[in-house]
Amino acid sequence: MFTGIVEELGEVTAVEKLGDACRFRLRGPVVTDGAKHGDSIAVNGVCLTVVDTADGEFTADVMAETLNRSSLGALDAGSRVNLERPTAVGDRLGGHIVQGHVDSVGEVLERKPSENWEIVKISLPADLARYVVEKGSITVDGVSLTVVDAGPDYFTVSLIPTTLALTTLGVKGPGDPVNLEVDIIAKYVERMLGHRAPDDRTAEGTAR
Repeated sequence: MFTGIVEELGEVTAVEKLGDACRFRLRGPVVTDGAKHGDSIAVNGVCLTVVDTADGEFTADVMAETLNRSSLGALDAGSRVNLERPTAVGDRLGGHIVQGHVDSVGEVLERKPSENWEIVKISLPADLARYVVEKGSITVDGVSLTVVDAGPDYFTVSLIPTTLALTTLGVKGPGDPVNLEVDIIAKYVERMLGHRAPDDRTAEGTAR
């Protein structure tokens, strides 16, 4: 589990095509400190398994399903990426609960700069719109953000100077893809309510 608080702005140093998969080598001295084979590291919000580490770099294999459901397939050597290690039990939850399981890819639609922050508008697939609410949480390229405005096919977020300087969102422009992960709690609530029997709803109403 992650929290959406990016620890490091890393870099892709090599991409090896493996038929229906890819092997990425990424530089990230902070996240590789103490990392070993089998550990998890989130790359632009995608939970990847470490194959090996050396000299501040790590490699990770990405299967076709992940390449098709995320923007990782568009990465090349030299691409900058947001990196985060899993949160440890007992640590502060600085952002929100992030699984590293990307739901879909959105697109930056426009940016509106202000004196000290920027408002960014991002496209939202129709099947995810019901999970996104004003002042709720959403993960964009691995960054935990608060939704400012939630439309039927878009949402906006406000980016503070720290986010602009220390993540890839500072340089993403209109047309650029971004990985989206909606709040997992909303999904669980929807599924639980959808499976409640009519008698259960009546009983609850009577209890009130």
